[in-house]
Amino acid sequence: MSLITRLFSSNSDNELEPGEDALPDGAVTAAHGGTTGEELTGDGLPTGAVSSSAEPGTDTTTPSRQTERGRGEAPALVAAVAQRPTLTRERITPRTRRREGKKVEIPHGGKKKSQGTALRRPLRPSIRGWLGRGGGEAVNVTAADEFRGTTVQVCGLYPFSVGTGTPMIGVPLGKNLSTGASVCCDPISWFQRANLISNPSMFVLGKPGLGKSSLTRRMAAGLAGYGTIPLVLGDLKPDYVDLIEALDGQVIPLGRGRGYLNILDPGEASEAAQRLHDEADRSLERADELAHQVDALGVSDDTAAMIAEVGRLRKHAAKVQRLAHQVLADAHGRRHTMVAALLTILRSQPPSDREETIIDRALKYLDEHHQGVPVLADLLRVIQEAPDEVRQVALDRGNIEKYKDVTENLEASLIGLTTGGRLGEVFSKQTTTPMRRDRPVVYDVSSIDDSEGDLQAAILLACWSAGFGTVNVAAALADAELEPQRHYFVILDELWRALRAGKGMVDRVDALTRLNRARGVGLAMISHTMSDLLALASSEDQMKAKGFVERSGMVICGGLPGAEMPLLTSAVPMSIAEQGMLTSWQDPPAWDPVSGHESEPPGRGRFLIKVGGRPGIPVRVELTAAEKEVNDTNKLWHATSRAGRAAEPLPTDPVNVEILP
Repeated sequence: MSLITRLFSSNSDNELEPGEDALPDGAVTAAHGGTTGEELTGDGLPTGAVSSSAEPGTDTTTPSRQTERGRGEAPALVAAVAQRPTLTRERITPRTRRREGKKVEIPHGGKKKSQGTALRRPLRPSIRGWLGRGGGEAVNVTAADEFRGTTVQVCGLYPFSVGTGTPMIGVPLGKNLSTGASVCCDPISWFQRANLISNPSMFVLGKPGLGKSSLTRRMAAGLAGYGTIPLVLGDLKPDYVDLIEALDGQVIPLGRGRGYLNILDPGEASEAAQRLHDEADRSLERADELAHQVDALGVSDDTAAMIAEVGRLRKHAAKVQRLAHQVLADAHGRRHTMVAALLTILRSQPPSDREETIIDRALKYLDEHHQGVPVLADLLRVIQEAPDEVRQVALDRGNIEKYKDVTENLEASLIGLTTGGRLGEVFSKQTTTPMRRDRPVVYDVSSIDDSEGDLQAAILLACWSAGFGTVNVAAALADAELEPQRHYFVILDELWRALRAGKGMVDRVDALTRLNRARGVGLAMISHTMSDLLALASSEDQMKAKGFVERSGMVICGGLPGAEMPLLTSAVPMSIAEQGMLTSWQDPPAWDPVSGHESEPPGRGRFLIKVGGRPGIPVRVELTAAEKEVNDTNKLWHATSRAGRAAEPLPTDPVNVEILP
């Protein structure tokens, strides 16, 4: 190929043939002026070179330039350049040249660049390798193999090891769906140890059958291993009985003919108060002994420590005495509140102010004069006997007939609670199984039918009152240094049923969500959708129920329908991608034509952990072999129904069949 043909070839790529150089040294000098510092014109020629717009045969160079370049210039090359109508791109050799004091690299085979420009040589290779011919650039970059292990195992691979992007503090749940990293999460660990949330509570939302209860059971089992005690204060299905039994906990059945719960039973409060008083007495006795020794020895440097110990013991005794009074006052307040709550459910309206005052004074009279644990029948008897302390608050003005008129409705309601009625006799007898504060506990109320809403509401309130009374007793004993500090994980599953059970339920749950951190209690609330919380009768209850989600330390969402997204995002900020992920998890399972069965739903075991406005953590929860048995909530469907079938197979010969009347 001739020099002119190679220089002005019509090939759009202007590629060189293998093994050929761009131009001989003399040709380059002729085309570019032989100097490396000259600037190029818009046509890609050096300043003063032949212009592409000049007419044929016209020489546009200056005389000085002509004289300088005339030596060694090829006439045929100059004529061809002059006759070329347009010059599309400049041919630059792939060699390093210095321009304006900077080192630039102009490679062959790259994309078309603007005329007169040059590429800056990269300081380091890209992710695919060095650019240009011979640089070894890779077309496809495969991902490096990743291996996971503990810090003890992986530390030797430094600096080729990186930390996981998800928190590793808490109960192990499963794998991150995006990165495959292990995800550990529970409200107590994230609040107490990781400081990731400001409130040890969580709210779980998701359609039925996707694993909400299984997720909560995994957290309860893991927290039990960490020393936290699970409390299920009212299992309506039941879903937690097998788990609590496996943890060697208490299963307390309640219902008609199954078990009784005395709402006037102070529980462990009386015993705890007595222990606190004894501790205060011992501290005061020890302080008095040290004080007498100080008086005998006199004030000196040797007795300074004894004087300080006397002051500490007296402060401790005063503190323990206050705790004892608080425990008794809390027990009295819980009993008063429960009696008023049962009257409210029974009447569908709260008792009057005078009736509540009478109840309060009658309970105090029982504490002073009754031996043992009273029941509702004892409270009714005190009101009927009309002692002076009760008549004073009834304002009968010394007229017994007026007293009977004032207490008539109250007596009628208490008779209904003690002898039957809508609420049965569940609260009329002594507690069947007292609750312990050092073991996991579940109140099994699954025998109560959903049609008995009033009884459900009453039993749930009684379970919550007894459970949190035990929590307060444990906290008081721990403050007095008589027992170790205990933390509890309270589970409120099927919350929508509890909220609709009766009046006052929303207010009780609202109080729990505001005070659980101060009481040292972690709280887990579970429901299906946001619509369940907003389906309450009054607008005030709807706003309170929405606040349960807003105040939760974390919100864990499973598969949800698209119609729930506006309601959910109003309480928890979520991106479009996160919303799409949740809606895809609620799709029904696919039908397998080979086996004739449905495959596993796409959203089963998949959850999105949200903490405020942070990006959510998608996780897949996988149950171990030991957990599958206690997480089986379809046990009643394992066996095929035999109803309507004969015990023995019918004979196949119709002639021998004998039809009996």
